[in-house]
Amino acid sequence: MTYELVIKNGHVILSDGAVDTDVAIEDGKIVAIGENLSGKKEVDATDLIVSPGMFDPHVHMTEEGGGHRDDWEGYVTGTSASAKGGVTSFLEMPLNQIPATTDKESLDNKYESGQGKLKVDVYTFGGLVPYNVRTGGIQELDEGGVTAYKCFMATCGDRSIEGDFMNVDDYSLYEGMRQIAKTGKVLAIHAENADITDRLGEIAQEEGQSTLAEYVATRPPFTEVEPIQRAILFAKETGCRIHICHVATPLGVEAVVKAQEEGVDVTCETCLHYLYFTTDELDSIGNAAKCSPPIRDQEAQDGLWEHLFAGNIISSVSDHSPAPAELKDVENAFDAWGGISGLQSNVDVFFDEAVNKRGMSLEQFADVIAGMATERFGIEEKGSISVGKDADIILIDPNKTHTLEIEDLEYRNKITPYLNREVGAQIAATYVRGHEVYSLENGVSEEFVGEYK
Repeated sequence: MTYELVIKNGHVILSDGAVDTDVAIEDGKIVAIGENLSGKKEVDATDLIVSPGMFDPHVHMTEEGGGHRDDWEGYVTGTSASAKGGVTSFLEMPLNQIPATTDKESLDNKYESGQGKLKVDVYTFGGLVPYNVRTGGIQELDEGGVTAYKCFMATCGDRSIEGDFMNVDDYSLYEGMRQIAKTGKVLAIHAENADITDRLGEIAQEEGQSTLAEYVATRPPFTEVEPIQRAILFAKETGCRIHICHVATPLGVEAVVKAQEEGVDVTCETCLHYLYFTTDELDSIGNAAKCSPPIRDQEAQDGLWEHLFAGNIISSVSDHSPAPAELKDVENAFDAWGGISGLQSNVDVFFDEAVNKRGMSLEQFADVIAGMATERFGIEEKGSISVGKDADIILIDPNKTHTLEIEDLEYRNKITPYLNREVGAQIAATYVRGHEVYSLENGVSEEFVGEYK
């Protein structure tokens, strides 16, 4: 039989091991895996790793800027960076767009704004905010097909902007969990203690502090752990399934593991930047590396790697949260926008750090970038190279050293802490449901083959 597309001679990561074989694709699906397959089009993957494309469950886009953030990351640039970085699908956060995705109208607006602008597939978070637990917004989002929900326990949003996102108080978190539990979907949580971190930040600025290292000191690890424990307690009470976002301290992961042992339906993720950077280099990098929770010390990083290898962390996400230069290029680190642009570096940097440098197996690598997160969020059509799954496939050159230059970036705002870093692996090609959306030879495709899911 001759198939539509066959990826030949690659080292293919399957669920039970990595083998040298061929992968056949028809109508966007993987239809056969085996040796000596024939295709109308054939791609030679000799000496390349054939991996499931990354599913990133934590990405911010701002296609709808609402007149306030129109120059932030849009779908065209954001999904181009995704394609170039080997991220074949992602779960989009309900902020920083205006209006935030908190009810049927704002969800419909989001879907309409993205038509014809997606180069990879996009899944959607609905927001949990104080103002939609009273108005039926949670139910509207469920009926509209959101994959999961998201809330902030840390301070967020701009109260001067109508329709911007807003952090929850304890009652809104409790009541929101009660409502979300009825949908059976997962609530993802940004867990930081708003009262303590906000006041510590104010005191630091009153004392004239301004560096990134000083900013990190105002968000100590316990300010992550306490709200994680509080969220877990609420989850026990309500039966809500929860997921803790971007955990930056091993103590936070330990709280999650303890809760799992007690029967709570909770998981957690970390971010690539917590596994790659440390506090002592932040001020030399600059505000491109500012985020919250903040990048912590070497001991914290080592602990996160241990938990990742142990299977206690389901994904290493980008938390791609870009902003224009004027919000980053400020003298006082406390005043800078807290978000990192990392979507384009997700896979190659992680492969180099996890597989090349630390010896992670290819099977676990695929689980971390795709398998565990798709399973957690109920995305059955993606997550592995298996017959019947979407043909979301990336080719990785495991030994191709390259340095990320500013002209390589697909982002609208060319800001990232990964610039000028030497990386020992590179994405050679990206396929979304069998469509080539990027290759070293052809660059990023001009076609918009992505879909809302």
